[in-house]
Amino acid sequence: MGMRRALTWMKRGEVAEYEFTTLTTVPGVIRYKGAKIQLLDLPGIIEGAKDGKGRGKQVIAVARTCSLILMVLDVMKPLQHKKLLEYELEGFGIRLNKAPPNITFKRKEKGGLNLTTLVPQSELDTDTVKTILGEYKIHNADITLKYDATAEDLIDVIEGNRVYVPCIYVLNKIDQISIQELDIIYKIPHCVPISAHHKWNFDDLLEKIWDYLNLIRTYTKPKGQLPDYNAPIVLNADKNSVDDLCMKIHKNLSKDFKCALVWGSSVKHNPQRVGKDHLLNDEDVVQVVKKV
Repeated sequence: MGMRRALTWMKRGEVAEYEFTTLTTVPGVIRYKGAKIQLLDLPGIIEGAKDGKGRGKQVIAVARTCSLILMVLDVMKPLQHKKLLEYELEGFGIRLNKAPPNITFKRKEKGGLNLTTLVPQSELDTDTVKTILGEYKIHNADITLKYDATAEDLIDVIEGNRVYVPCIYVLNKIDQISIQELDIIYKIPHCVPISAHHKWNFDDLLEKIWDYLNLIRTYTKPKGQLPDYNAPIVLNADKNSVDDLCMKIHKNLSKDFKCALVWGSSVKHNPQRVGKDHLLNDEDVVQVVKKV
């Protein structure tokens, strides 16, 4: 179940047809669309990893810091491995392909429980919420449920130490299944079928990785020169302002910022003069003008 068997182009670490061939964390870099994406090939996770078996806590702790998890599964027994790995990761506070619960929770010193529900609740009522809070010895709190939440959602918010990480399920060894089975796999959410041995479908996997990382490329243009298309500045699509770009280059650039000229799909005409708050799109070209 180690990533090494699926991503063999990295050329380092041991590769074999049997499980647990990766014994230590093996770093590598994927170069895609001009960006450098760091890949950490982790040792296999065994049952009981969240409780410390097989150095599981150290391995899963690394996964908590990642922007994306690739869960490599044998296509001949995917559900067995998927269920085990999800159980171990979730037991360590990792939530896969989930958004943080849309719940407002605020502890207070007095006043009891103030529960506000913006939509009808199928699982949580005042008594249930009080019982859950009692387990944490919390008796005074303001809680707003903005959607039909579950008890697990509320517990995650109270605990406050959960991480929400996108996950791609990489189903390996598709050379051993039929075309009809492959068509079914393609319809499963978050799944990418590959054959590491034959290096099939790596292009689809790389494109999926790019989409799930939610990245955009921006290019800088010095005055009087052409943009450098060989060295994009990669931003998270949720932190894609001109100011984010400046801070990525150097914090002093943000301090000395006067305005920026932008070419690309984020502006109505090319170039367009914009301020720090302007939001950039993928492959926009930016020329920053400093204060004199």
